[in-house]
Amino acid sequence: MFSLVLANQEERLPNKCEVCKLLTVELQDALEKTGRSKEVLELGEVLDTGKRRRKIKYNTSETRLTEAMDNICERILQYKVHAERPGSLRYAKGTSQTMNTLKHLVDKGVKVELGIPYELWDEPSVEVADLKRQCETMLEEYEEVVENWYFHHQDERLERFFCATHVLRDSDQECLSEVWKGDMGVEGSKEESEGENRRQSHDAGEL
Repeated sequence: MFSLVLANQEERLPNKCEVCKLLTVELQDALEKTGRSKEVLELGEVLDTGKRRRKIKYNTSETRLTEAMDNICERILQYKVHAERPGSLRYAKGTSQTMNTLKHLVDKGVKVELGIPYELWDEPSVEVADLKRQCETMLEEYEEVVENWYFHHQDERLERFFCATHVLRDSDQECLSEVWKGDMGVEGSKEESEGENRRQSHDAGEL
């Protein structure tokens, strides 16, 4: 049996720009899933005077926003660290190219040592756990900004309004311009590339 021992690649904690970017990606995605709903909500109680309950469209209601924000940072735990990718593209859903290679080696009988048990390879990394923690802190601190955007500024991109205008200093906005264009020199699946472009998310290897 061959044996391969890999030193842990250098971990780094996600910066504020990366956290903000992924938070808005996930929130925008959650809202888009319910944006075409034709449901109408009835608010208030029927009075003896016969006054009817107030009706409001679900897709512009506070209920829709609350449901979208519920556990939004839990979704960050679906991300992996793709260490072979630069900047904020380091974080994305799906198994990294590096991890796929290592798993194929294991399947071929090569003993691969990463310093953690094999069954934990797919668990959220330290970096991703910190992404979630920072996401929760940011959402709590800037919840009113999200509400302001939802009720008054949906004509502006959430990422621009939330991150660039309210959360980040000008000097901290570099990651907002980073866009996934596919693996350099590697022909990936068209579906994956299109999906990531729609979300404008960022990827990175999970070692």
